Amino acid sequence: MSRVRVESVPDPASFLERAAPLLLMDEARHNLILGIAGTLLDFPDAYRESHLWLVEDGADVVAAGLVTPPFNLVLAGDPGGAEALAASLARDGVRLPGVTGAVPEAEVFAARWESETGGTTRARMQQRVYRLERLRPPRATRGSARVATEDDRELLVEWIRAFATEVAHDASSPAGDAARTVDLRLASPTGGLLLWEDGGPVSLAGWGSPTPNGIRIGPVYTPPEHRGRGYGSAVTAAVTQQSLEAGHRFCFLYTDLANPTSNKIYLDLGYEPVCDSVEYAFEA
Repeated sequence: MSRVRVESVPDPASFLERAAPLLLMDEARHNLILGIAGTLLDFPDAYRESHLWLVEDGADVVAAGLVTPPFNLVLAGDPGGAEALAASLARDGVRLPGVTGAVPEAEVFAARWESETGGTTRARMQQRVYRLERLRPPRATRGSARVATEDDRELLVEWIRAFATEVAHDASSPAGDAARTVDLRLASPTGGLLLWEDGGPVSLAGWGSPTPNGIRIGPVYTPPEHRGRGYGSAVTAAVTQQSLEAGHRFCFLYTDLANPTSNKIYLDLGYEPVCDSVEYAFEA
């Protein structure tokens, strides 16, 4: 790839326009970067800071990356483009907490980053990306769904914080700003949080970060004391059906491969595997 060059892109509109041929070639695989870039375009204040890059080989965009500190770089593209991006950012002194992307491009990026920086990389979480076009309703579960409101904010912050801590697997992973996440979802015209109630709230599922034809489902969280009763399946099915009825052709979600229960739940609902994804942490 002798004609490869890495370019910093000043705004999400240019980023999406130029990266569209690459990203829309597999919308499900690239749903995370599409959704975040779309949020940056439609809601500029959603993130405190953002940086976007494209990798071109001649006239073709072969890789794309964006970062919204303090979160990982989100990556898409072919392995050669991913390697070129890692080398360029490392040589420019860009500081990254890690990288998240599909396999193998994220693995290639992490290996080159480690080589360029002399630091170490650690696989923090192995995930799988799923896609659904038609829902298979789960068995009947007691309770019903309702959209969360400002009146639920305290509970939502508590549950989102617990979810982030649980899926992190280790204390070094940033749990994120739960309060800000909840506030953004409650205020968003394209996203929100759904609660399943059975004598009170027992589970939640979110939706947001739409792509041109789909929308991402998550987080999905049931407190430990309410698990094993079908609430997670019920609330996921409800938010999925709601999203399909709103006009989205398909829904996406991410699962932790270390959690066989959640992977089975989503398969039973009709979600189909698209690809594996990995999250790496970079350490000095």
